[in-house]
Amino acid sequence: MLKKYQSYIYSKFLKKFIVISFIFFCLVILVNFFEEVKFSEKHNAELHYAIYLSLLNAPSLIFEMFPFIFLITVKFLYLDLNDKNEIKILNSNGISNFNLVYMFIVLSILLGLFLLLFYYSFSSNLKSKYLDMKNRFSNTNEYLAIVKDDGLWIKEEIENSIYIIHAKKFDNYELKEITISEMDNYYDNKNTITAKKADILSKNWSLENVSLVDKNGNKNSFKSYVYNSSFNGEIISNLFSNLNSLNIYELHNLSNNYVKIGYSNTDVKIHLNRIYSMPIFYVLMTILGFIVINKIKHFKSRFFVILFGIFISVLVYYLNYFSGILGNNGTLPIYLSVWAPLLILFLLCNIGLLKVNEN
Repeated sequence: MLKKYQSYIYSKFLKKFIVISFIFFCLVILVNFFEEVKFSEKHNAELHYAIYLSLLNAPSLIFEMFPFIFLITVKFLYLDLNDKNEIKILNSNGISNFNLVYMFIVLSILLGLFLLLFYYSFSSNLKSKYLDMKNRFSNTNEYLAIVKDDGLWIKEEIENSIYIIHAKKFDNYELKEITISEMDNYYDNKNTITAKKADILSKNWSLENVSLVDKNGNKNSFKSYVYNSSFNGEIISNLFSNLNSLNIYELHNLSNNYVKIGYSNTDVKIHLNRIYSMPIFYVLMTILGFIVINKIKHFKSRFFVILFGIFISVLVYYLNYFSGILGNNGTLPIYLSVWAPLLILFLLCNIGLLKVNEN
């Protein structure tokens, strides 16, 4: 059974968290709306599509901001309790600052698990719908590439032909064991091209050891052959960069499929580790927020609190960002690039908690 003061603090924390999350949600929609308006104008879509796209994309963007929402939440909660002298009342009744931190930690863990297990799947589903809808307005086929268990599949439309491309191996700028099926708009086969290897550094693919079979069954062999595509290696790689549209189960499948086709799964591993680290990140940001506000509580200006919170958030963001870059380019091991910033935060929070406990 929760004691009355625990229920009171937990309810206030949740209310602050929901209100601040809603404010961030509105700001994200507003900022993203202008980007979607540009996209709608480019593809002659109606204005309501921009609003709908903004709503679909916002939950995924908010997920990235939750660590900072936790930090701001605990700051405003502490100031609210301090303004009403409730901190002193709690302290005089044997509830120390360390007890308060402990309650915040428990609630942050529970919220973190909920956001990881349920909210992330929800946001990734909306992100997937968001990308699918943008694909409907796209004339460049920029989203029509997927990785399955049996390799890489690409569909593109060039002039009056539809091309279905399958490659068993993909390594940045090279496809191996490739098959290109050319069909008309009614999906009747026109030509089938098979090749051992294709250099896709540019959009003019250079195929080697090529066999071409036309619709009549006539077969021709070529030592080299040029296929003009709307894709190159860089475009295909970028199609796989938006991992927020996949839930955890799909990310694990994608990682396994990358390995099977010889493509690096470093980005997927880093993304998965970041997702798994989020509940711990929330807890550390909550502790950090409490430590900081405990030291600057004499400042009554809410604007200063927000400004200082943004400053800390920027520092933490760039710490994670540079660590991620080192992980992507192989300077740091994958796991270390994700967990090292959290370890640094953990050590800082431990030092800060010792001082809070002394007070």
